[in-house]
Amino acid sequence: MAYSHKRVESKWQKYWDENESFKTVLDPKKPKYYVLDMFPYPSGSGLHVGHPEGYTATDILARYKRTKGFSVLHPMGWDAFGLPAEQHAIQTGTHPAITTKTAIGNFTRQLKMLGFSYDWTREISTAEPSYYKWTQWIFKRLYDRGLAYKKEVPVNWCPALKTVLANDEVIDGKSERGGHPVHRVPMNQWMLKITDYAERLLKDLDGVNWPESTKDLQRNWIGRSEGLQMKFAIAGAPDGVTAGSSEQIEIFTTRPDTLYGATYLVLAPEHPLVAKLTVAGQKAEVDTYVAAASRKSEIARQEQTKEKTGVFSGTYAVNPVNQEKIPVWIADYVMMGYGTGAIMAVPAHDDRDHDFAKAFSLPIIEVVEPADGAAAEGCFTGEGKSINSGTLTGLSTKDAKEKIIAAIEKEGRGKKTVNYKLRDWLFSRQRYWGEPFPIVHFEDGTRSTVDDEYLPVSLPEVKSYEPTGTGESPLAAITDWMNTTDPKTGKKLRRETDTMPGSAGSSWYFLRYCDPTNDKEPWSREAEKYWMPVDLYLGGPEHAVGHLLYARFWTKVLFDAGLVTHDEPFKRLVHQGMILGEDGEKMSKSRGNVINPDDVVNEFGADTLRIYEMFMGPLDQDKPWSTTAISGSYRFLARAWRIFLEGKEDQEIDTLIVKDEAATEEDLRITHKTIQKVTDDIEGLRFNTAISQMMMFVNHFTKEPRKPRACLKPFVQLLHPFAPHMAEELWERIGEKEALAYAAWPAFDPKYVTEDAMTIAIQVLGKTRGTVSVPVGSDQATVEKAAREIAQVASQLEGKTVKKVIFVPGKILNFVVG
Repeated sequence: MAYSHKRVESKWQKYWDENESFKTVLDPKKPKYYVLDMFPYPSGSGLHVGHPEGYTATDILARYKRTKGFSVLHPMGWDAFGLPAEQHAIQTGTHPAITTKTAIGNFTRQLKMLGFSYDWTREISTAEPSYYKWTQWIFKRLYDRGLAYKKEVPVNWCPALKTVLANDEVIDGKSERGGHPVHRVPMNQWMLKITDYAERLLKDLDGVNWPESTKDLQRNWIGRSEGLQMKFAIAGAPDGVTAGSSEQIEIFTTRPDTLYGATYLVLAPEHPLVAKLTVAGQKAEVDTYVAAASRKSEIARQEQTKEKTGVFSGTYAVNPVNQEKIPVWIADYVMMGYGTGAIMAVPAHDDRDHDFAKAFSLPIIEVVEPADGAAAEGCFTGEGKSINSGTLTGLSTKDAKEKIIAAIEKEGRGKKTVNYKLRDWLFSRQRYWGEPFPIVHFEDGTRSTVDDEYLPVSLPEVKSYEPTGTGESPLAAITDWMNTTDPKTGKKLRRETDTMPGSAGSSWYFLRYCDPTNDKEPWSREAEKYWMPVDLYLGGPEHAVGHLLYARFWTKVLFDAGLVTHDEPFKRLVHQGMILGEDGEKMSKSRGNVINPDDVVNEFGADTLRIYEMFMGPLDQDKPWSTTAISGSYRFLARAWRIFLEGKEDQEIDTLIVKDEAATEEDLRITHKTIQKVTDDIEGLRFNTAISQMMMFVNHFTKEPRKPRACLKPFVQLLHPFAPHMAEELWERIGEKEALAYAAWPAFDPKYVTEDAMTIAIQVLGKTRGTVSVPVGSDQATVEKAAREIAQVASQLEGKTVKKVIFVPGKILNFVVG
């Protein structure tokens, strides 16, 4: 009989489910291994074949670590709050809780269909009151520590969606969902003071095993810089009318040594001084520009390659080092959130300032030259030696910085400052489908948190999910929920009607998995101390400066509050590559290149899909899907089946052909090399090369009539993490009673993996003329003697003088002749 994947896979999935085979037990006597996927948002469309890649990788690790004696925590849950479900509810009238539950059901079915060894008893959903009770509880700890506050800030407001959007939800000035125009407007919002942790978030990156590219993204996002914060006095308007002469413009610069080259100042369009410093004749032009800037995303404004735009305020400031009047411009390449929202522009030594000055014909004065005195080409942005800079002239950049900072500080105009690009976390959403804040407002304008005993503050049932469009969430229209009384004092209260962003629940979910059914506390101290931190966290790189940064921040706050034992949540981080469509493009409905795993599993089986996705190439690289190539993985599994069992068409059950017979030296060599290779490759996440080695094993025993149990039994164990359904079936067929999922991982015997001989390439004048096989560790004399006996080498040496012999042990021997 041919291998029947449908029968075998359904059998073992049912067995795992009914027996809770992967239920995690906290066992202090065992070492722990916590392997975690970035949990998915359960969309209605379900999984496509790109999703299982990361899930398969973590499942291989989880299954492997169990057999190595670890207590393994490998959970799954749902990032269930968010805008898509709410928008679907608005369009269809279906409650988002219903659509989310349906999507979760479909995702769960698909994940179980693929044989992932999750502990389903630990399943969580961020949209369940039993979960977000503790999200609210953590918010209270942030609030009590002074890290949550309300402030009027510029936000991405989408009139069509009637809500604030995060920066990563805005693309080219339009909402990611629906493509609606987005404007920057000031609104009163909840903020989390992540900036208080900027230095620790930066410094502690050195202690985690993460991809350097991801750590660099976080370093750049945090953006630490040292410099001078100083004030420029206002000189007045060009027509002689004083425009806010009592005002001063405070700037931050990392290059105070270039102050003599500052030829203009720039204010961000949102800067509060824009309105005060704009003269009457420029007001209409400035207002138009500011409005246009509000429709651009921050990412678009910061693009280096975009054409620089700006408008003159009509006002001048005074450069304090030379008393020159310099114009004050407004331009969207300056951001209100970094530094002071104002800069001194030095176009000779900053690329963006240079482009702006060229566009608007502003002066460009060189004040730094390369240290070697060579002429700089174009805009020189490096360090060097000051020129045209008064008392700074001739000083190195370092010395010039120190001297000018000391002078400005002595005058009382400024001070040395450390700044960060990182801004406080905008934590409000004007939506229904999110966590309510545990905040109440009193009639006198004060506010308070809800006592722990009254948590969770649950979402009310609503008839309409349509946002108000006024900047308030739909919850503001539910007066019987919004207006309440203090249960202790009887005072009238108004609930906070904004909801938290989706990133709230995902900033701590890894902690809840440690103790998910605890209704007394978010986690027990015993469970957190045992399981945390996460040993391996796997997911896409798109979360580098969002979720990963927020999770680190919350963990550090909880650590400072004495609630967790580690201040970094993820010890090791790995990003899987993307599985592309067969056309080489990212899978999407609009491109029509999405592959549904249901179809693949129906035709080839879950084990084939798992093997194929791991065999496609290195885990961290992008790879195009190939329907043709997946059949090769199917054939590999079919051959593996046939080295254990054989049958005829009229047989109902295949016959076991594994025997307790003696294995040859060759059999044992390939068996133990395979154990060694697969073990090393799983530890190194090199799943594609582990599969290659198992293919070599199968090829060997396909050709050989011998089917020794001593070789085939450990092979089943090696195959198990990759193709668990088939491995379970083969394990049962060969008569094993111990649970395969926990059977001790096989060990290799060193005597069968040590090579007795090595092959050395023999070259003459760098060109290979043959190879020799010599004992491992042979010296140059031994290799040279064997090389001279090769006919082709001997003919090349005949009649020539050997001037030199180059020997690279274990690799080559090269005769240099003349």
